Amino acid sequence: MRDEKNFKFSTLRYERPDLKDFGEWMRECAEKAAAASSYGEIRDCMMEVDRKTQEVYDMSTIVYIRHTLDTRDEFYEKENEYWNETMPTIMPSAIALNRAFKDSPFRKDFEEEFGKKIFVGMELQEKTFCEANIPLMQRESRLTDEYQKIMATAAIPFQGQTLNLYGVQKYFEDDDRQVRKEAFQAYSDFYHANEPRLEEIWAELIRIRNEMGRNLGYENFIPLGYLQQGRTDYGMEEVAAFREQVRKEIVPLCQKLYEAQAKRLGVEKVMVYDEKRIFADGNAVPAGDDDFMVEQARKMYHDMSPETGEFIDFMIEHELMDLQNKPGKASTGYMATLSSLKAPFVFSCFNQTIGDMQVLTHELGHAFAGYMAMRSQPISDYYGESTDIAEIHSMAMEQFAYPYAERFFGEQADKFRFAHLQEAVTFVPFGVAVDEFQHICYANPGLTPRERTYEWHKLEEKYMPWRTYEGDEFMERGGYWYHKLHIYLYPFYYINYTLTTMGALEFASKNQDDHEKAWEDYLKLCTCGGSMSYKETLRHANLSVPFEEGSVARAVKRAKETLLSEM
Repeated sequence: MRDEKNFKFSTLRYERPDLKDFGEWMRECAEKAAAASSYGEIRDCMMEVDRKTQEVYDMSTIVYIRHTLDTRDEFYEKENEYWNETMPTIMPSAIALNRAFKDSPFRKDFEEEFGKKIFVGMELQEKTFCEANIPLMQRESRLTDEYQKIMATAAIPFQGQTLNLYGVQKYFEDDDRQVRKEAFQAYSDFYHANEPRLEEIWAELIRIRNEMGRNLGYENFIPLGYLQQGRTDYGMEEVAAFREQVRKEIVPLCQKLYEAQAKRLGVEKVMVYDEKRIFADGNAVPAGDDDFMVEQARKMYHDMSPETGEFIDFMIEHELMDLQNKPGKASTGYMATLSSLKAPFVFSCFNQTIGDMQVLTHELGHAFAGYMAMRSQPISDYYGESTDIAEIHSMAMEQFAYPYAERFFGEQADKFRFAHLQEAVTFVPFGVAVDEFQHICYANPGLTPRERTYEWHKLEEKYMPWRTYEGDEFMERGGYWYHKLHIYLYPFYYINYTLTTMGALEFASKNQDDHEKAWEDYLKLCTCGGSMSYKETLRHANLSVPFEEGSVARAVKRAKETLLSEM
């Protein structure tokens, strides 16, 4: 794919590679690397591996994107199944190749040129894989794909329409409180109707993943999950301490914010179906259609910096965004990378709410970081960073976009800024609850489905004591967790959103004090990619470590002052 000139994503050629042949090729490269007699020889071998691996894996990315664009497309559904089934089988070849590089007598030469991080990923891959797990990985992929398809094909009857999950959520902000209530009930009913199968999928995922962990010598899946997220310089104790800081510092602030919201709405108490309705006279809504929003984003990124201007033109020119909500489209949002083309791809579903602006900043924040890293780093292993860093790129970009809100919302820009900042803060307790829920489930596999769901209910009482479902039996007993796809698809990822919220709010505060310095640090964060560990990357970008006592209070201080003064 490196030979593609002036490509458009819609016309990129997909050709299924023979992964068995690719695995054999990697084993041949391992032998070649082991026999290398000079650093130049083994370096050439590694760079050739890097080149071909990018091209092969980009075929997988094209399949995933096109499959999620329309989960009903039988061709890409079958191709997605092929990749999910076959990829685990070539892992032994990849491990053997990695071992040849990291155990070579030229390791120090590699580290001098590329840094010590070059071998961390290889070692993590070795620690997280064994051949006994291949059939378990294949089964895991089938289950997560089934969950995603259930979500993507949701057909929710509401007010004479048939809506998908993104479509019905638009009505959570409706002027009419009864409409909001009915929309949330329709949303709840969808998950309740699918509860039996969702329970089965989750129970099987817990069993499979815990077995994977035991096969690698761990008590359960949790240590493996942390390694899969690339966490090398902190663990469960630090994360638990962070969750406790959130409970002490942010939960009381959220209660005040929802009490103030109830007064603005003229209701006694904010119910779950009121939470998205921030203002009595209506939330901010985009001032134009999907094309208008993209054009405003183009102008914003040109004004923001030369780097972002170049980036957005690249994204538009090469059709690297698909943002419209369409039938059969997966109910998610993500950024994917086509490494051989140095091209990010952004996927989402617009629904004519302030969430559309968040897509144009959050997912494009990911994409901008990928765009910069792919042009700054020498090897593809450094094009992507650990997940706990990645979300700082996206959430900080949301904050950098605040001065441009008038372009997207006109006179409602202040409403957007307040609502967005409030949501950034009120999200955090939910985020840590998702993380703690996963720890509970994997550590206690004997819990019944109802017992697991009740654990979620208890976590809502702990982290979201304001949450009231008003007679919705399914949600009151803990059914809300079923909607969070990260629990099923990306184990132990979700805490990253909360850790990185601290970094994003720190960037917001810096930006108010000194924009040029804040942007300089942000570019450092983006261009370093995955070349450093988590804590090293934070220090490189002059950001605080969120596990340190008092860090949460410091990170939210400016946001807290702003919200309390304006609420």
